[in-house]
Amino acid sequence: MERGRAAPPPWRGPWILCLLPALAGGQPLAAGEAAYEEWRATGVRGRAVELSCGPAAAAPPAVVFWSFTPRGEGLPRAVAVGSGREVAVAPGTGMLGRVTLRNGTLELRELRVAAQGRFLCQGLFPERGRLRVGYAAVLLRVLDGPDEPAIRVEPFSPEQGGFSAGEREDVVLSCLAPSNPPSRYVWLHNGSQVHIGQTYVITAIARAQAGTYTCLAENSHLQTRTQATIVLTVYYPPAGSPSCSALASGDQQDVALRCRWLGGFPLARLRWVGPREEEEEEEGLMGTSFSMATRIQSGAATRNGSSFSCLASHPALPQGAACGTTLWVPSGSPTCAAAATKGDEYVMLRCRWEGGTPLVTLRWRDTAGRALGDPAPSTAVLVLSTDGSLGGREFVCVAAHPLRAAAAECRLRLEVPELEAESEVAVLEGGEAQLSCRQLGSNADLGATVAWYDPKEREVTPGLAKYRLEQGEAWLNLTVRDAEWPGDSGIYRCTATNAVGTASLPVRLRVDRYPAPPNVTISKLRYTRARTEVRLEWRTQGAGNLTGFVVQRRQTKKPLRETVSPWETAAGDIEPHSRDRRLGGLDPAVLYAFRVLAVNHRTAGHPSEVQTPAEPPFEAYPAVTGAAVAGMLVATAASLLAVHCIARHRETLPRLHDLLFRTAGPGAQEPVGTAEDAEAAAAGEEEAVPAQGDSSAPSTAAGTEAAPAQGEPSARSTAAEPLSAAPSTTDDPPVNVTITVTATP
Repeated sequence: MERGRAAPPPWRGPWILCLLPALAGGQPLAAGEAAYEEWRATGVRGRAVELSCGPAAAAPPAVVFWSFTPRGEGLPRAVAVGSGREVAVAPGTGMLGRVTLRNGTLELRELRVAAQGRFLCQGLFPERGRLRVGYAAVLLRVLDGPDEPAIRVEPFSPEQGGFSAGEREDVVLSCLAPSNPPSRYVWLHNGSQVHIGQTYVITAIARAQAGTYTCLAENSHLQTRTQATIVLTVYYPPAGSPSCSALASGDQQDVALRCRWLGGFPLARLRWVGPREEEEEEEGLMGTSFSMATRIQSGAATRNGSSFSCLASHPALPQGAACGTTLWVPSGSPTCAAAATKGDEYVMLRCRWEGGTPLVTLRWRDTAGRALGDPAPSTAVLVLSTDGSLGGREFVCVAAHPLRAAAAECRLRLEVPELEAESEVAVLEGGEAQLSCRQLGSNADLGATVAWYDPKEREVTPGLAKYRLEQGEAWLNLTVRDAEWPGDSGIYRCTATNAVGTASLPVRLRVDRYPAPPNVTISKLRYTRARTEVRLEWRTQGAGNLTGFVVQRRQTKKPLRETVSPWETAAGDIEPHSRDRRLGGLDPAVLYAFRVLAVNHRTAGHPSEVQTPAEPPFEAYPAVTGAAVAGMLVATAASLLAVHCIARHRETLPRLHDLLFRTAGPGAQEPVGTAEDAEAAAAGEEEAVPAQGDSSAPSTAAGTEAAPAQGEPSARSTAAEPLSAAPSTTDDPPVNVTITVTATP
């Protein structure tokens, strides 16, 4: 305990010292009536504060004792005791600051936060020649801080110079700076305020949110501030995924494996791993690089179908990424083709061999081995000018691959077109002749133009009525429609032209006529009664093919000055089996001549003899016979009616009845009195009729059979018709008709 010595006041006595043991315990003095005061005081950490024991105007206490209760809780602790100049400070008060006691006033210098609590002052105050006990309670509040903030980052991923987080992660920043009163927190990002509060949560942090974060702690009562700053790095991987490729290198002897994945922060680490994992893993670690990794693989030491992988790692990708490639040689061999540009100004040679990893390298050479153009992967194109020297030249396309020991090649020869066609084509007149021309296959298809020329060296173009063109990929057919003899016969020419030259091939077309049909003779030609129609019959002579008949006519009687009328077709397309035809539309006042021709397709035979139609015969016999028969029927009907009437009216017409039914003579019959008598009489008369009829039958038969005897034998009732020229006239014999009438009463 610190002690200070001073002369005691004159009024003090030795009894005062007896109170010290009691005061040292920090308990209040028991002294009857005592004054008690309580007030509040505020101090700042690190500074000084004075706590008086009583009012400032009052006299200092003769004896004073200070005690302290932390935060106003627990038992009080002794701080200091004094009497005049004699002062004693209790041990352990350094936690409150530097404690001094002067004239009863407790002074705390370099105040500490632990001094916040309740200070109790107990003193003996001299008053009017005696001592008065007084109490004073001081509630001390220490205002401190803020302390230097401490920043905590979650998830916790420290690194040199700061912290890191992966893109799209949730980051929590917490700040703690002890202060009384509590601090007010402000967050700054790269110097700009972004949040107010002790905790700052960044949801799905982006790469743009990387940088410095400052926590500013402020004591608003003391107007004091402290701050702390951290650096937050945001990791983000490159966009997409790594890409792997393989290229031929070392004059087509090696393969360059390339892995590429640009961007991201930090840069991605890349390494190649081969088929044999243990060896390749060790080699891969040695070949690790950032963003791009290249590995040279010997082609001779690599098997066809070997696979290689590029492994990528990045802090923002826990599982990493990878890409791979497989080295292989395409099957088959390169293919060559040639084509001409528009107008045949240039010839373009194309060589292709697709597939493979790396791609096949192609290059054109001539037969002497000289390189033409630059090498290219998969497809190589060489453009040549058509200067007339390309015909027959050969070009070679050489293909190389690192995994292939020997190079492959294809050859191409530029030649004029080669045609194929029949040398001669025969067709019958009127048919269609097809002339075919085909371009033979070639390894250099320069797109030849194929054309046909007729016998007059005129090019056959589409749209002509006489010809029809049909074209395919490598052929052109010419069809000659309705072949005519001999106009369409001759030499037709097929030509093919490309950028190298022209080829021509002749084809002979022979148009044959059909065989001549048989000759025809007219057997019958006669006018009808009205002279507007004729009936024509004919017959053929000899053998021969035919497809129909044609009937021609013309007028025969013309004035002397007029020329003979030309033949016109009266009937055509007559079936080959027909031998007759009825022709109408004639002028009765004009005399016509007719002839018939047999036709075999388009070949007509010799026309028949020219004939004029004969006049129709006089046909009076049928008219007379018809009139006689009609008169007989009418007379018979009238006679029967008259007889029947006279028989029924005997009394009225007795004379007529007797005239008809009672004739004079020895064989006369008696009148019929009854019906039975009448029937008997009628039966007797009927028996007499056949006798009379029989007597006339021979004459009638003779008369009817005599008429056909004067003409040609025929089953027809009319006389026979003449073949042609003027018609003949015959007199028909008279017709005898016998009528027998029998009457019954």
